[in-house]
Amino acid sequence: MTAETLPRKNAPSTTPAALGLGDRPAKAGPGDPAATHVRVKLDVEIRALLAHEPGTKSGADPEDLHQMRVALRRMRSVLKLSGRLVGPDAEAVRAELGWLGQSLGEVRDYDVLIGHLREVVAEFEVRDQPAARRLVSKFVTERGVAKRRLTRALASPRYASLLQDLGRLARQPATEEADERPQTSADLVTGLAKPHRKLAKAVKTLPADPPDDDLHALRIYGKKLRYAAEMAKPAAKKKQAERIQRLIKATKNFQTVLGDHQDACVAADRMRGVVASVDSGVAFIAGRIAEKELLRRAEVRAAWRDVWAEVDEAAQAVSPRI
Repeated sequence: MTAETLPRKNAPSTTPAALGLGDRPAKAGPGDPAATHVRVKLDVEIRALLAHEPGTKSGADPEDLHQMRVALRRMRSVLKLSGRLVGPDAEAVRAELGWLGQSLGEVRDYDVLIGHLREVVAEFEVRDQPAARRLVSKFVTERGVAKRRLTRALASPRYASLLQDLGRLARQPATEEADERPQTSADLVTGLAKPHRKLAKAVKTLPADPPDDDLHALRIYGKKLRYAAEMAKPAAKKKQAERIQRLIKATKNFQTVLGDHQDACVAADRMRGVVASVDSGVAFIAGRIAEKELLRRAEVRAAWRDVWAEVDEAAQAVSPRI
């Protein structure tokens, strides 16, 4: 093998062309059918997933894994909301994305936890640093096991088959099948009402002091609304697109706030879980971290409803019917 034929370092193992996609991402505008917008969104996210796959495999930068997971979750959300527009296989493909998402999510959760723990313990006294390093090292080891599982998944025929199925859904057909009333680009905008209603209903049913799991569920509802808005924005006219951008910004902030809550809950639970299996020095550090995380949790709980109000107002501005 000559130098010219050697594979480029960090090149994706699969290219968009190998999936039947064009040299550049497809585009869609307000005049295109809703199905075209769905396919274009899948096309964009497939390319993002492939672009971050090499970095995810190498593990050089955790951000690659994060962005690969984001692309996957956006595709799952698109297929959940509008998959019927691109064919009967959409739900099966969405289920397979869920399989891959479990492996990506496991490693990502460790990356978030480890990065946060390193920031927290960096402020501790010098005498506590050895125990703090032992605590972090425990999670680094566990992350390594999860990363090996992910590497096997990305090298599997199942993953290769999933990419091909995604490519088929994203390809623009020569002709669209006739429908009684094909969905238009405007339907994508009015379709934002459904994920907003679900989020609003979930908020309304919460007690004054909601369980942690219920707040985590709200974050997921908010994420679905944001991804739906991202797909609807190119289908909207200028003024409507500006309102949708405001909704995207509000839902992103909502995700961030409730994400901080979830991260604090997870970190505190992890600290509780390690106490019985570590030495007294590490247990002391775990206790200090747990106390900090519970304070962070309380701060978010005092603020999240104000952030939700911004989401609700932005959604109402997109359309009074939402």
